[in-house]
Amino acid sequence: MFRHEIETILALALAAPLVGAAVAPASRGLLLVANKGDQTIAIIDPEAGREIATIKESGFTVHEVIASPDGRTAYAPVYGNSGVGSAGTDGQTIDVIDIPSRKIVRTIDLGKPSRPHCPKFGPDGRLYVSTEITKSVTVIEPGTNQVVSSLPTDQIESHMIAITSDGKRIYTSNVHVGTVSAIDVASRKVIAVIPVSPHAQRISISRDDRYVFTADQTKPRLAVIDTATNQVTKWISLPALAYGTAPTLDGRWLLVTLPDLNTLGVVDLKTMKMVRQVAVGKYPQEVVARPDGKVAYVSCMNEGKVAAVNLETWKTNRLIAAGKGADGLAWARTD
Repeated sequence: MFRHEIETILALALAAPLVGAAVAPASRGLLLVANKGDQTIAIIDPEAGREIATIKESGFTVHEVIASPDGRTAYAPVYGNSGVGSAGTDGQTIDVIDIPSRKIVRTIDLGKPSRPHCPKFGPDGRLYVSTEITKSVTVIEPGTNQVVSSLPTDQIESHMIAITSDGKRIYTSNVHVGTVSAIDVASRKVIAVIPVSPHAQRISISRDDRYVFTADQTKPRLAVIDTATNQVTKWISLPALAYGTAPTLDGRWLLVTLPDLNTLGVVDLKTMKMVRQVAVGKYPQEVVARPDGKVAYVSCMNEGKVAAVNLETWKTNRLIAAGKGADGLAWARTD
């Protein structure tokens, strides 16, 4: 898509009234946003299109957040005050937030500086958190909020993680070494270290677990890793460097944030080609699809907003104010 077409879409989207704008019927839930600039977790009512609460973080900066499967508890790893690979403080705690009361009810101390970053729940109900400094993924039992295990990554800067639907394997993106670690959860061993590029970024996995995707930060392309062989078997060409990725619920599309273009790219997973772009806000980072598959939410860091993208019309219906440095996103069910 040419730049003037993107600008036209953006102008039309933002010219529409934000209050009362037509949106797809909402799956009941709340949107959690990690605001790096404000050092807060914002709670957004996505149907109303407004922030309803903010929770001040207990430590330095939280980059990512996740909600428990029942939607009642949020976990926010306290990373530190710098970016990945940069000098700064090394966090070692995870804030536990009671979503209904909007309060931090506990802080999990990991015992040593580790820069905890990306939290994900596995199908076993356990919480898996990337812990960069210790080259590991830390495993937490939510019922007790205790660390119960640690999985090695064998690489530095294991920043983001993706978990297969059966929970048997975890993949980590290892940023400045440009690799992906494949970890066997049962044996707690790395079964492959997959070279990607000199500098990679975030990671996701297809709904059928066949492919892992990570964004090359040296060239405008996505690496496609075949999970049967744990090798890069394809490259998806892009119009600019990518960042966060997420598959849609039906498994047909891969949503890709393109920060320098202020757009959300859409890759057809049948052809492994980008087929469209949707204008969002400034410098999009992370994308999360709503559980009903009708809307995707995109954090727009330089604008402090979250874009709500209709996945049926492929248009941005509204930009929702979040907070300074909006980054990590999570969906918390309320039904």
